[in-house]
Amino acid sequence: MITQVRPLDLSRWLDAMRVHGEPIVLDVREPYEVQTACVKSDGFSLMTIPMGVIPPRLSELNPSQPIACLCHHGGRSMQVANFLKSRGFEHVANIAGGIHAWSSELDTSIPRY
Repeated sequence: MITQVRPLDLSRWLDAMRVHGEPIVLDVREPYEVQTACVKSDGFSLMTIPMGVIPPRLSELNPSQPIACLCHHGGRSMQVANFLKSRGFEHVANIAGGIHAWSSELDTSIPRY
């Protein structure tokens, strides 16, 4: 089961996961989407790897490091979270609602698209 974390609750999840290492928010959107709207790294490391290239770039991620996956609405990030979990990643969450929810719950300056 993948943990679902709303953007409003993300800082709590990140704080709880710090015992396992520095948390990462993994943005799995396409480059043009990241150019359109991007979160600011605040209390976490931000990494962008499009969903389609996660498998060949899997070695760039640490399986014991906490990872919260982010996409536009939460569908692609959930698929990536499930993929990571199936590959032995220990502390994985999906940011429910994606950057769309992030914009409405945390930072209204992030454009919606």
